[in-house]
Amino acid sequence: MNDSIDGLSALVTGGGSGIGLGSATVLAADGAHVTICGRTEEKLVSAVDRISPMVGGSGSISYVVADICDEAQMDAAVASASERTGALDILFANAGGSLHLGPIADADIAAVRATIDLNLVGTAISFKAAVPAMKRAGGGSIIGMSSGAGHFVHRYLWAYGVAKAGIEMLCRYTAEELAIDGIRVNAVQPGIIDDELMEFITAGGPLLDDYLAETPIGRVGTVDDVASAVRFLAGPGSSWITGEMLAVDGGHHLRRGANYGLLFG
Repeated sequence: MNDSIDGLSALVTGGGSGIGLGSATVLAADGAHVTICGRTEEKLVSAVDRISPMVGGSGSISYVVADICDEAQMDAAVASASERTGALDILFANAGGSLHLGPIADADIAAVRATIDLNLVGTAISFKAAVPAMKRAGGGSIIGMSSGAGHFVHRYLWAYGVAKAGIEMLCRYTAEELAIDGIRVNAVQPGIIDDELMEFITAGGPLLDDYLAETPIGRVGTVDDVASAVRFLAGPGSSWITGEMLAVDGGHHLRRGANYGLLFG
């Protein structure tokens, strides 16, 4: 089967670092016209400099500053990503993060709302912005960013987990609705990944030990592990897959979630 994405247009949110940067690199290396977006221009410029030597085929790499929680900015980001081909073929809605950690009884509700807005609402806005441009392309692939925490319980990581669980249902609903338009919607569920966001864990300590004890393939994941899964879901090789949540976690989902209470001593 031809799994080429050469010449296709792609938008990667949160593309300035970590999994977003790694995935944008793989897509561009395989010939896609990749646009990365995020809120910090300096980080995006640095990412483009890193990706540029890796671009393959007829691909390209560019950036646009945009906040996924702002509809107008995301419309502009999709328009920028569509400039070369007139449409959008691939969206990796990667941007997100956790702004709350701790017991429900002590919750900072403002931080809970911010976590849900950043992850779930921001992803919904990204999907909404991408759909018209994907319809112009005659179809496409949307990939959401979930987490093991959105699939099974990680103690005290509940606000983030609830937001990611919402993304998974968003992906399922969108997959069912948009299949008629040739648009597939899936998500990845990374486990513990050795990147900037997880460095406070992967540097070592009881929480890392807990992750590894509950991960059958007993190592932390890499950005490339997730980027390879994103590349698969983006391309024609996954053309009969939609509404799927793909765990990229070394088997962590087969056991129990991590205990973030270990951060509190």
